[in-house]
Amino acid sequence: MSHNFHKFWLKVTAIVVGSFGPIFFLGTMLPTAEPARLTLDLISWPLDGLQTYASPDTRFLSALTAGFLLGWGVTIWFLSSWVYDQAPEAVRKTVLVGVLCWFGLDCLGSITSGNSSNVFFNTLVLLLAVGPLWRPARTQQLA
Repeated sequence: MSHNFHKFWLKVTAIVVGSFGPIFFLGTMLPTAEPARLTLDLISWPLDGLQTYASPDTRFLSALTAGFLLGWGVTIWFLSSWVYDQAPEAVRKTVLVGVLCWFGLDCLGSITSGNSSNVFFNTLVLLLAVGPLWRPARTQQLA
């Protein structure tokens, strides 16, 4: 993969990660909680309607999750925009390690909380978020 493609994929990763922020933000208010509730229901398969946002604790946790995910997505976006050209390998490895840490802890927490089906969904998000970032970009040849 080229540096330009890696830089592009970092933006894909930023969107994948950050897009969950607004969804979970909607879960902070009962009238708009359905997208967050449906997402939570989906990732704790099967779709059974058991997940609700009735508890203020759930809505507060949704607010925290929304902020972290949006902030992490924005951070990845600007690493690709402002830092990548100066340190492509450092940015690639930083994002890759961050995504792998999320994956490991989220999967472990999903299993220990009785929601092991989320490991499947996490694997899909991992593959999409990482894409070609598994491997270093080709070194650019000077003309």
